[in-house]
Amino acid sequence: LTAGPTFEAIDPVRGITNLSSGKMGFAIARAATEAGAAVTLVAGPVALATPAGVTRIDVKSARQMHDAVLPLAASHDVFIATAAVADWRPADAAEHKIKKAPGQGAPALLLVENPDILAAVAVLPKRPYCVGFAAESHEVEQHARAKLVRKNVPLIVGNLGPATFGQDHNALLLVDAVGTRALPHADKLTLARQLVAEISSRLNA
Repeated sequence: LTAGPTFEAIDPVRGITNLSSGKMGFAIARAATEAGAAVTLVAGPVALATPAGVTRIDVKSARQMHDAVLPLAASHDVFIATAAVADWRPADAAEHKIKKAPGQGAPALLLVENPDILAAVAVLPKRPYCVGFAAESHEVEQHARAKLVRKNVPLIVGNLGPATFGQDHNALLLVDAVGTRALPHADKLTLARQLVAEISSRLNA
């Protein structure tokens, strides 16, 4: 399970990140542990306590998260990619703070693509059951379904990112090859328990 944002350094004091708090991912980790699972949580930079019984690995960047997940994925039955991983990072992080100079304007940033963690896990020879998250700003179902096909995974969980980042409540849309199912607005732990129960039923079907 991954959770939270990633932080992509521009220089030692600045970086590219997003507003994900990690609360949904941490709630899923707790719910999965309550259901009897042995949970490994790879967390980006968040200020959240580790749920009881969860093994936690802290990372900062997308590449660090990728490198933590890939060696462990095949030994787990399920991989839930809840983290809001940055799609791009600066090509070269400055060694020292980039100083502002009068009249020189803003420095140009060359961005390169980060590794796609979910896609990498989905093509492993012994891949776990993969569940992706799609935090969208609009047209949640359309974008979630496109991600389902693009990543070649059995389940995508869609939600409105700007409306839920940092909040204690959420609403989820489960999207698979057959159709969709809405999990109505509720606190994140309630939704996490419903999602874990849904995944369990699919594994046991």
